[in-house]
Order: sequence, then structure tokens, then C-alpha cells
Amino acid sequence: MPKYLVIVESPAKAKTIGKFLGRNYTVKASMGHVKDLPRSQFGVDIDNNYQPKYITIRGKGPLIQELKKAAKNTDSVLLATDPDREGEAIAWHLAQILDVEGEKCRIEFSEITKQAVTNAVKNPRYISQNLVAAQQGRRILDRIVGYKLSPLLWIKVRKGLSAGRVQSVAVRLICDREAEIEAFKPQEYWTAVGMLLNSQGQSFTAKLIKYRSQKIELHNAEEADQVKRDIQNLPWIVTDISKKERKRYPAPPFTTSTLQQEAARKLNFTAKKTMRIAQELYEGLEIGEEGSVGLITYMRTDAVRVAAEALNEVRSFIHQQFGDAFLPSQPNVYRAKAQAQEAHEAIRPTSVLRTPDSLQPYLSRDQLRLYRLIWDRFVASQMTAAVMDTVTADIAVGDYLFRASGSTLKFPGFIRVYVEGTDETQEQEEMLPELQLNEELRLKELQLKQHFTQPPPRFTEAMLVRALEEKGIGRPSTYAPIIDTILRRGYVVLEEKRFKPTELGRVVVDILKENFADLIDVDFTASLEQKLDDIEAGKADWVQVIDEFYRGFEQNLQKAHQQLAKVELAEEVSDEKCEFCGANMVIKHGRFGKFLACPNYPECKNAKPLLNTIGVPCPKCHNGEIVERKTKKGRTFYGCSNYPECDYNSWYKPVNEKCPHCGHLLVIQKRNAKPVCVNKDCPGGKKDED
Repeated sequence: MPKYLVIVESPAKAKTIGKFLGRNYTVKASMGHVKDLPRSQFGVDIDNNYQPKYITIRGKGPLIQELKKAAKNTDSVLLATDPDREGEAIAWHLAQILDVEGEKCRIEFSEITKQAVTNAVKNPRYISQNLVAAQQGRRILDRIVGYKLSPLLWIKVRKGLSAGRVQSVAVRLICDREAEIEAFKPQEYWTAVGMLLNSQGQSFTAKLIKYRSQKIELHNAEEADQVKRDIQNLPWIVTDISKKERKRYPAPPFTTSTLQQEAARKLNFTAKKTMRIAQELYEGLEIGEEGSVGLITYMRTDAVRVAAEALNEVRSFIHQQFGDAFLPSQPNVYRAKAQAQEAHEAIRPTSVLRTPDSLQPYLSRDQLRLYRLIWDRFVASQMTAAVMDTVTADIAVGDYLFRASGSTLKFPGFIRVYVEGTDETQEQEEMLPELQLNEELRLKELQLKQHFTQPPPRFTEAMLVRALEEKGIGRPSTYAPIIDTILRRGYVVLEEKRFKPTELGRVVVDILKENFADLIDVDFTASLEQKLDDIEAGKADWVQVIDEFYRGFEQNLQKAHQQLAKVELAEEVSDEKCEFCGANMVIKHGRFGKFLACPNYPECKNAKPLLNTIGVPCPKCHNGEIVERKTKKGRTFYGCSNYPECDYNSWYKPVNEKCPHCGHLLVIQKRNAKPVCVNKDCPGGKKDED
């Protein structure tokens, strides 16, 4: 029997795959890339068609020798690195090192199951030079921008800064949004809502929408009061009732981007955390007697395609668990975006028979929560639509028209399992009571409310990921490291889980706008991303793509070095004195917000949190104030300003009110806007301690 050496990227994956293959297979891990461009030098020969100078990554020498030795003792080498551009590049370097480049040595699978692995082993292919070229083109482009532009920022702004094709555009989006918010001028408007009773005394609401058949807008109190005067003592008559059946269809199974967005909305996970946990689920975990099992398909994908075997399994599961009414006559098919790599699958469980409940004993809390999200979404994606009964009633009051609407769930369909999250606050629709045509209603109250238009919201992580994807900026696999980078560089901070640019971020964006307009232009970056996809498809030459970019970039770079003046960033000085040297401490921006630092750094390295008081005295020591703090992982909690002398702390935000029942402190819980009592024995006490 021939002997095989199978090389994967991680030890966890090696362990799982090794279980599926027999004694004739040796499975080893490359631990990611084995070769890359050097850190200490540019590593790209501009004058020789941008040829890269790859070197062995520091510390990988002994590993490479181990792989070479293992390869000599086998008949065939199979390179099972990840099924994407990066994985193809790793396989290419390994093939060169092990002298198997011209052989059918590449295997790939999107899920780590016995069937997928054994099928892949039987069907090796040649390394895709198009995939390698696309990865190489991206790597060299990023090296050109990072290696040549970052030193400019060091000279003109501050040491330690960086720029990048995608990260700089992400910061620009955040800065542009902040500029919109600052330029926004609120506009006053009013609404008129009738609180009504039908003939049976059942209450509901109707909103003013028209005046003499034209859409009406109330701009001020005078116009709102005029409506009140006009309709005073007039009858409220139901003039039209329409009933419709509306269907709501399930969302497709997850891609990398949609998984990151939904995990942020529902689980409060960062993109980085989502990808880390998804990697664990993909590579395999110990599941009782099954041993190490890969639980989900490959998590870096922008496709929504599902394998036929998985469709058959989930449809059978839905039929058995929920019945025929929840199973469509044909599988639901979803259309991917134009540039999606349809060779991959959507993110799904490797088997829906491994329900979240059955895996609970074997997974960590966060692993289980993410797996449940993926499992629920996948099962729901193959269920029938939810059916809503909607009722709309038009109510005439003289020349004015009010409208009441409501809906009821007629059939739950996929909602039985899963409902997609949203970034926007949605109004809850009320149920309308039974109404009759020409019925005269009784007015309980006419509510006239003042409102102001709101500026566009700052980006949450989910919103930023969605914006990058919609604009064609970067690839799904890059979003997590990009967000991590712009936070670490201090270009943006998180305030109440939303991105806000720092002065540094704005200065850098302004410099790039002025001197490298193309680089930071959204459309240009998206078009460059498309060219990389064209390289992968064999429609473009990577050298030509880089050359077109480099010529203009180099000219702008030389001009910026000559003409750009050094930017002096003013530091925000606080009233607080450094207890070591007496200087007024300055406010700086860190990854998790503002902090105080001594201006005499590095001679004085004193730094401490900038405490945000919330106007509530400490209920424990009564001397300090409650301040907002953050854990090392960035989670907000509330503690006493006198810490460590006073150790009061709470995950919930205290309010400056006492419980009317028992006199204890009131707090605001995350999922409840109303203050509740900290005393569990109190009728108003909180129920869900974290």
C-alpha cells in the first residue's frame, strides 16, 4: 500500500483529519504560511516585474526540515491547506519546498467530515496558478502601500502609524459618517395620532397621513394645533378596510460577512472573536464518543450555495421535526452576489443531526452560542415562509385621513426556528380590533407629538462590515483584522459599541485624501478588488494590475514627501496632575476609549483610566462616585471611584433613584430600559443576574 503525507494548516485540523484516514496516512500541520515577504526589507523587485523575494518565515526552519523528512518516507504528498487564496499560496510554497509542484498534490474540502476528506484524497488536482497569482497580487499591493506609505506617516504625523488599501478606506467611511453627523441640522416635525375606540370599546391607534388626498407634513406646533382645531367635534368614520396576506421569507445561510454581522447583533461578538470561534468549530472539537469532529463548513466564504447531501439531510430533519407544513415543495435556492466564489459553500453545520442541545456538554458557552446561531440560520433557510395577515383601515375626519394598520402571525414558518437581526429599531405593529366599513369611532385622545430628524448613526461593527461588503471593499476574511488594526492604531475608538474617529484618524484620512485620492477612494478600491477577482478567474495579469496601480502611486508618494508639511497633533490637556512628576496629564485614545497619560513620557510612564462619572453616588461607601470602567476585553461595567478602597461593582448601570418599595438602588439592565431594583426579594427586583 502506498504511503501518503497530508499537510494541513493547524494541529487541530490535523488531529481531526488523522482520525478519518488509515495507517498509511501521516498528517502534519504547516502552522500557516511557511514563506512570506521579509519584514526587514521591501522584498519586491519593482524593476523586475514586481517579483517578490520570499523567505522562510523566522522559526519555520525546523518545521520545514521535519516536513521534508516526512515527505522522503512517503510515496505521495497531499496539500490540504484551506480552500481559498491564502490556502492555495501556502500549498504552492509547500509544493516548491517538497519538490511536488508539477504533480497532482492539491486537495481541498469545505468541511472536515470523513466523507469530505476521503473524497478529497481520491481527487487531487494541480495547484491553481490563478489562485496563487491573485493572492500574490494582493500581497504585493498591500506590501507596496504599507511599506512605502507608512514611513511617510511616521515622518509627517507620528511614528507607529500605518496605512493600507482597505484599512484606510474603512477609516474614511467612519470619518465621513462623523462629518455627516456634525454637519447635520435637525428639522422639526410633528405627528398626530388618534387614540380610538371601536363600537365594542376596543382601543387602537391611527396616524394622520393625508389632507385632501395629499400627503401631509406637520412642520411646527402651529400646524399641529391647526389639525386639532379643524377636526374638533368631527366624526371619525372608517372609509376603507383592506386585508392582505403577506409572506416573509427566510434569510439565506451565512456567509463570512453575514455571520460577523449577526454575531455582533445577537451575541455581541467582535468580528475577530466570531472568526476565532468559527475556526475552532471548523477544525474540530472532541464530541464524546465521536472524538474530534469538524462541526461547521469552512468559515471564509461569500457563497450561499449548499451541497445536495446537506440539503437532503436538512429537509428530512425539517419534515421529521416540524411536519410537512414547514417544508417547501422544493429546496430554497439563494442567489449569491456577482463576485462570490461559488466553488465554496455557505457556512452551515456539517450535520444538522448534531443539534445545539446535543452538543451542549462538549462546547464552551461561546462555542455553543455561535454554533446555535449557525445551526438555526441554516435550518430556517430551508423552511417555508412565515405568513402574516395584515389589516389596514382608513379613517376619514373631515378633510383629513388617518390610517391604522396591524398584523397577526397566521403561520410561523421559519420564524419557528430563527428571526434575522437588524441594526435599526423597528416599531412593533399592533393588532387591530374588528372594524366595520362606515363604522363611527370614538376619539379618546388626539396626541400631537414633537419630533426632530436624526443624524445618520455611527457605525456599529455589524454596520461597518455590511458597508464594506456592499461597497466591494476587501474580502470577508479581511474584515476582522482590518477592524482590529484601526482600533490598535488609534484611528477610531468604540463609544457605546459604535466607531468614532479620533483626531489622529481624521488627520491621516485628510492627508490621504489630499495626496492619494485614488487610494482612499471607495470606487477605486472596489475596482481594484474586482481586478484581483479577475486575476483569480484568469481574466487579468497580476503584473499588469500592480503596474497600473504603482505608477500613479509612486508619483503621488514622491510629491507628498516633498510638499507635505509635518502635522502637529494637539494633545487634550486635563486638570488632573500626575502623582509622580506633577505635570498635567493629557487625554489619549486607546483601543477601548480615552485614558490619561503623563506628557513627559518616556521619562514618566504614568497612565491610568479616564473615569467617566454618571452622576450617581456610591451606594456602598457613600463617599465615591459611580464611574464607567472597562474590562481587559472591553466590556463595560460600573464601579466606585474610590477603588480599591471600595470594591463596589455592577454589570448594570445604576441610576440616581431609590426603589419606591424598599429603598435599595435601581439599575438599568441591558435588555430592559426600565430601572429595576437590585434587591431580589423586592417586587421590583431584577431577575437575571449575569
